[in-house]
Amino acid sequence: MSPDSIIAHIAALQSHTDSRFSPGLFPSYRIQPQWLNYRRADNNVFLTACTLFTLQGIRHRLAPDAARLVDEIGERAARAYPHFRNKDGLDTYNFWPTRPSRHFSNGRLLHRFDHFRIPDDIDDTALVFLTQPPAPETLIWLKEKLSQHANGTRHRIRNTFPEYRHLRAYSTWFGKKMPIDFDVCALSNLLYLIFRHKLPRNEHDTDSLTLLVQMVRSGQYVSQPFRCAPHYARTPLILYHIGRLLAMFHPPELVAVQPQLVADARAQLAQVTHPMDRVILSTTLRRLGENPPPLDLTHIEQSFETFHFFIAGMLTAYEHPLLNRLATSPFVHMRWVCEAHCWALVAEYLTEGGGEERRRG
Repeated sequence: MSPDSIIAHIAALQSHTDSRFSPGLFPSYRIQPQWLNYRRADNNVFLTACTLFTLQGIRHRLAPDAARLVDEIGERAARAYPHFRNKDGLDTYNFWPTRPSRHFSNGRLLHRFDHFRIPDDIDDTALVFLTQPPAPETLIWLKEKLSQHANGTRHRIRNTFPEYRHLRAYSTWFGKKMPIDFDVCALSNLLYLIFRHKLPRNEHDTDSLTLLVQMVRSGQYVSQPFRCAPHYARTPLILYHIGRLLAMFHPPELVAVQPQLVADARAQLAQVTHPMDRVILSTTLRRLGENPPPLDLTHIEQSFETFHFFIAGMLTAYEHPLLNRLATSPFVHMRWVCEAHCWALVAEYLTEGGGEERRRG
């Protein structure tokens, strides 16, 4: 299967008439294998924005017809974005629809409780703006908004490593009552937006980069990935996000740890068994100038249902020490799967150098 044919297949997956998903979204599902095979259709903007961001990143390497399809996918997705905008009309975005709130959509129980409603976040906001660039004045407003919710402005973080509690890095959440939360993957996406638009650097940007660098230098992102990225929680995903930021913008702070990132990505590639983890690690190595062995992508689609790019830790937000320790248990993690996003990652791999992969056409 070629990248161009993959794009056509992804376009066909985009929701048009399925009432479980807003028109323009890609179908995705939240799963919890420990809960009697729990699986629900999930109406979220995150995985559609992730898919579109990935496709837009490879658009220049596609044939003209496939490139036009990417543009059409983007136009359809953009029409869904307003459903996820801040409930009061501010320029931030939520994982789920906001007016009215549709948290844990298509579910039977959790959507009934306001306790499980989440505030807007930096990850969804960054990905929406990366795929549909806002006006310059919106970005200026957003930069100020981010500062208001950074660590040390109103609250201080408690659920990270002690050596990082002083850093004035950006928090994942915009909610005034939410505890401060550091996630290096979400921060990588936000910094990608800030660097792309050449927004003026401040202490929050500097400290966010410092957090990324120190978690790499210490090896914590390998030994304790959940505590470094509680909403992604796996080392291959952290490598993928930091590597993407580094390869595009080459911030000196990250350039200094590039050799370690390469070494760790090679070590991970040698030990992971999931085919999609191997895809994203190989893409990361190629981005960083390496030449990993080609992958056999035959029947790669059979692995999509078990590949999660994002999790929700049901206890992650709690600062109580006991609950914080329990938060790492897979039993309290929701996972999200999305066929379209998996295909986008495969197409990205195929276009990121190489071309010698064995695959079934």
